[in-house]
Amino acid sequence: MFFLTTGNGTVEVLSYPSLRPLDTLMAHTAGCYCIAIDPVGRYFAVGSADSLVSLWDISEMLCVRTFTKLEWPVRTIGFNYSGDFIASASEDLFIDISNVHTGRTVHQIPCRAAMNSVEWNPKYNLLAYAGDDKNKHQADEGVFRIFGFKNA
Repeated sequence: MFFLTTGNGTVEVLSYPSLRPLDTLMAHTAGCYCIAIDPVGRYFAVGSADSLVSLWDISEMLCVRTFTKLEWPVRTIGFNYSGDFIASASEDLFIDISNVHTGRTVHQIPCRAAMNSVEWNPKYNLLAYAGDDKNKHQADEGVFRIFGFKNA
């Protein structure tokens, strides 16, 4: 299957490789900006302009949980290597990391500006993130950081 987010709050499910329409999921009340599939293949998640992240069961095509910690449109989401945690970011000044199974936040990474991208390491709980940060003079400056290393 091929999943395509739309600006009208739906996710189009297409067959692959023919790209023939299979289903249209009413996912959110506003445009859907990002989508991620967990590496185990159980779930996919959709981030939206309504500030919500919805978690969907792939086999049933049903929404099983909604993550509500962000207050701005969701720009980026990603599952960790085991599919147990999901990171989501927006213009909020933090990245939310939640447990997929309980929906509870397990950690929030403080940020000084909006984040545009999150990506987990494929083998370890290390999260790379990039965004529109500010330097010490408050001038725009892109940032790339990695969260999850243990302190020496």
